[in-house]
Amino acid sequence: MLRVRDSMTREVITLGPEASAAEAWSLCQELGIRHLPIVEGGRLVGLVSDRDLRDVSPPRGSGGERDTLGWVRLRDIMSTDLVTIAPLDTIEHAAREIYDRKIGCLPVVADGELVGIITSSDMMRTLVELVGAHGIGSWVEVEVPNRPGMLADVTDVIRDRQVNIAGVFLAPAPRASNRLIVLRLETTNPAGTVQSLEEAGYKVTAVKASVPVEPTLEEA
Repeated sequence: MLRVRDSMTREVITLGPEASAAEAWSLCQELGIRHLPIVEGGRLVGLVSDRDLRDVSPPRGSGGERDTLGWVRLRDIMSTDLVTIAPLDTIEHAAREIYDRKIGCLPVVADGELVGIITSSDMMRTLVELVGAHGIGSWVEVEVPNRPGMLADVTDVIRDRQVNIAGVFLAPAPRASNRLIVLRLETTNPAGTVQSLEEAGYKVTAVKASVPVEPTLEEA
């Protein structure tokens, strides 16, 4: 089971509440980050986003941008009603919080201290890793009856083809009595596997290679 600690960013850039908006904006631009936790006395007291900083900036080209951001203190613009998460909470919990609350990140707190941050970008990276989409391969979608044991039966066919499964997830099928098993296979030409699945009586509804198929990579 994946925990927040497995996906969070541990080296967190922070500022104090008396730092200026100009300093925060400079860090965001220089490091390519969108959220800055605000820490005081070792405790998390707020959060500033790049949107907060843009909101207090004068219109571009109007002059005085640097001066304005220089006198604005983060204490005055930071969000203090924070939603946090613990490092041992599940990734599923973190994803649900970010989605339901329509927020961009969750500070990770343990024993009252900031130990990391997990962002929507971290969640997307984790999703890519979970489904195996970071490497070459193919997607194969199989429609099966919605009953116990079907996933094991389908993966048995693929095992017999000696093809590695990089990722798998389930989805509803157009017919309510069925479901879709979507598999990420470590082959760029799954033709042999698709044939074996169809010969075993399964309905393959979609096949897509993530890279151009080369004849030399054809599955035996």
